[in-house]
Amino acid sequence: MISLFRKYTPLNFLLLVLSGIVLCLGAFIQLPANLSPVFFEPALSNLIGNAEPGFISPVANVLLTLILTLVQAVIFNKIVNDYNLFGKPGFLPALMYITLASLLSPFLVLSPVLICNFLLIWMIDKFLSMHRQTEVKPLMFDLGMIVATGTLFYFPFILMFLLLWIGLLIFRPFNWREWIAGLMGFITIYFILGIAYFWFDKVDEFYSIWLPLTHPFPSSLNIDLYDYLVVLPLLLIIIFFINTLRQNFYKSVVHIRKSFQLFFFMLLFGLLSFYLEDNLEAYHFLLCVPPLAVYIAYYFNYAQVKWLYESLYLILVICIIYFQFF
Repeated sequence: MISLFRKYTPLNFLLLVLSGIVLCLGAFIQLPANLSPVFFEPALSNLIGNAEPGFISPVANVLLTLILTLVQAVIFNKIVNDYNLFGKPGFLPALMYITLASLLSPFLVLSPVLICNFLLIWMIDKFLSMHRQTEVKPLMFDLGMIVATGTLFYFPFILMFLLLWIGLLIFRPFNWREWIAGLMGFITIYFILGIAYFWFDKVDEFYSIWLPLTHPFPSSLNIDLYDYLVVLPLLLIIIFFINTLRQNFYKSVVHIRKSFQLFFFMLLFGLLSFYLEDNLEAYHFLLCVPPLAVYIAYYFNYAQVKWLYESLYLILVICIIYFQFF
């Protein structure tokens, strides 16, 4: 499977769709009974409301999630290839994206984080384009607006705002105007939202949007044991990735090295932002899929021992499918 996806051929798109179907079979066979996806945070739902319970059937829910995930995987794959992060085009980023997006059963149904991942992929494209531009203030303004828009769907996405400044530290010499531009973009969205709240005489509710920022950092997580077990093969692959990156890091061009540093902070903020959510759901960790997909695709792209990397991926897929049923 890995050897096939190392190549950039139209056949791989069909194989990608087939892989996505196989990886979400558990969700189709054991459909959740009552799915009431919440698409908007109170920042927006206070004004326009949320989806009515039962507005979409469980089958349509899982199917739409699969379609959106496949679209994200293809866009993500194109961005990785456009910026030549692996030295040659292939379909491994898309395969790893669709695999990681099926890692846990809660990933297989509609969630606000699934929508946010479109924005996160868009942010990746803009960050990687920084080295091609001499003037990035408009880009930073756009990035600030993207983060603010993401918080309307899922408030913990706000931690990705720090990624704007991290990206400037990594890719650019210091320019205070560029740092302010991202903040102004973020404020613009909430300024417009604040006007809407004022218009509908809901100013107190506008202030309550920011209450999650006052949450104490939790000392424990309520995650099912099976969720830990299915991550074990992934952790093993990450160890192999770290070794491969160590061997190749200083052989890569500067832009590639900086990009991998950016993905590290994206992964870190995706993990840490869980504390901003009152009732943590496992789908939160979908935010970690894009940077992790780059990392493990990098390993599989450069791995030399065929029986080892093919076996590692097969074990990961078997674990994903097995734990969807148990």
